[in-house]
Amino acid sequence: MKRSLLVLFTALSGLALAEYPKETDYYPITPLPVPDGVVLEVSGIEVLPDQKIAVASRRGDIYTLTGAYDTDPGKVQYQLFAEGIHESLGLSYKDGWLYATQRPEVSRLRDTDGDGRADVFETLSDGWGICGDYHEYAFGSRHDKDGNIWVVLCLTGSGGTRADYRGWCVRVTPDGKVIPTTSGIRSPGGIGANHLGDMFYCDNQGPWNGSSSLKHLKIGSFQGNPTGNVHYQLTDAIGPRPEDPKSGSRIVEEAERIPEYVPPACILPHGSMGNSPAGIACDQTDGKFGPFKKQLFIAEQTASQVQRVSLEQVNGVYQGACFPFLSGFKSGNVAIRFGEDGILFNGGTSRGWGSRGGSNFALERVNWTGEVPFEMLHVSAKPDGFEITFTQPADVATLKDLASYNAKAYTYIYQSNYGSPVVDKLTPTVTKATPNSDGLSVRITLDQLTKGHVHELLLPGVKSAKGFPLLHPVAYYTLNQIPSD
Repeated sequence: MKRSLLVLFTALSGLALAEYPKETDYYPITPLPVPDGVVLEVSGIEVLPDQKIAVASRRGDIYTLTGAYDTDPGKVQYQLFAEGIHESLGLSYKDGWLYATQRPEVSRLRDTDGDGRADVFETLSDGWGICGDYHEYAFGSRHDKDGNIWVVLCLTGSGGTRADYRGWCVRVTPDGKVIPTTSGIRSPGGIGANHLGDMFYCDNQGPWNGSSSLKHLKIGSFQGNPTGNVHYQLTDAIGPRPEDPKSGSRIVEEAERIPEYVPPACILPHGSMGNSPAGIACDQTDGKFGPFKKQLFIAEQTASQVQRVSLEQVNGVYQGACFPFLSGFKSGNVAIRFGEDGILFNGGTSRGWGSRGGSNFALERVNWTGEVPFEMLHVSAKPDGFEITFTQPADVATLKDLASYNAKAYTYIYQSNYGSPVVDKLTPTVTKATPNSDGLSVRITLDQLTKGHVHELLLPGVKSAKGFPLLHPVAYYTLNQIPSD
């Protein structure tokens, strides 16, 4: 009898688990097979005409792929377009040319005889220095609205600067001129624009970075790490050298003291949101990828994930919330790019660093099934709390129940030492929850908001109108500014 009850309980538990929504019910991951003998440590992805894509490998090869959109991934075909490229960490297609941001330069490549391989290689610009250190990465954007490519340059050894403009972002104009644009960069993992054309990059945890962050590359700004500021002597393009931050301080204090300093738009709490954010892609698919229009998606290398970020501007400063989105990729995601039909391409490498996915390299795609997950869509700051909107109507009774919410707030030490523990911890209380009658949003009031803190909002008790919990019940909001009204 006991065995029969155990079997019945196991069967019912399995049924419940099978019916519980999971990420891949909405966004399945499809591996794209890589030919035998090809080591495709994906470092860049670009969309080409005629439903082709270009894929760069960290080892120096660039391939063009046909069939990457096909329902049957086995139909994908690879054509070697170029080889001998020096670690391309950015591809952009424009006017028949494929632009590759290499470690020492931005190059442009073209196939003029139609055999599928590049036969013209031109240096567009090489206006920064390298000295052979493996950390001297150069991540390049796609072309902006003015035709410029933005390049973020990692520090030498990720902590020093032994070559020109290491620790800076520069813009490369269509005619190859280099324009110094921002200082204060440490170890970037990727770069990309939002739907307005404003440029962002991901900086990794380390000196002057308590946790990895998404940062706004405002022209003329200082991004927080003063190591590369010695290169202000090379240019007067963005004004005089800013004052150095004080080690052991806090971001909010230094942002008020140093006018050029732009605080992180969204801190990605170390461990909770991965360890190594990389490429950035903006959803401009007009709903083909689901409900997250105009939001940013971030490749995460260590955790083999993709994260999601929803931003807003308050008092002219970017800030917003990050959310878990999708896990289970086969390698460490580095490159990410939206393609046609709302397809999201992802690729990366373990490169000896390791990644949760375990494979040395992988190229995968993600598509939306058409089913809408129950998620927090946006979190917006208010003078006394936050407004949270949802992708589906929530059960209003659970929105009204204060027991549905928990909150934490904390920050990091702004210091020259590597990283930071979580400090200045607070436990705000949700004192009021006012839902909209349609269940698509709720306004929560907290007994305290703290400028400069990450506010971790947990919604374990909120259920959808269909009775499902949130697929991801947590948001991490970086509160750089508190709205006045």
